[in-house]
Amino acid sequence: MFNQSPGRMLLSHNFDVSPETIPALSREEFAEVFRSGLSAYENLQCRLVNHPHWILEILFPANEFLPQQVGEICAKALAEKRRSQQLSAETIPEILVLGGIKTTPPTSDSPDALQPGNWGVDVVETHSGETFLQAIAWDATIAQKPADSVFKVELK
Repeated sequence: MFNQSPGRMLLSHNFDVSPETIPALSREEFAEVFRSGLSAYENLQCRLVNHPHWILEILFPANEFLPQQVGEICAKALAEKRRSQQLSAETIPEILVLGGIKTTPPTSDSPDALQPGNWGVDVVETHSGETFLQAIAWDATIAQKPADSVFKVELK
């Protein structure tokens, strides 16, 4: 079940809430959320990447962690960051961590681009996870994909 090769995830941030109610995070702040939040796991390595879409690279031992487990840890780290900002209960966003493995050729030869076998992960902050998933047609998008090639973490 677990793969012996190292896993690689690239994270992007989809901030689907009003910056008046929740402070937006810069690329550096977003990366720091996960560097700090994942620091308790010595086998998870985080690095800010130089890419227009992807923000953070996470390397993980695939023989110890399933991609969904890393996604769950990421969701908890972002939720902790938002709790630490002492936002009101009504303004704390729902967090979605949506991952899919890249199976097509790379679109760039940049070392910071998503490569085949890597996980592209969209970390979403939204007022309604259900509405967001409907808007991007999540169920239709994943319908024909193997179950082990996608994952979804929801934190309300």
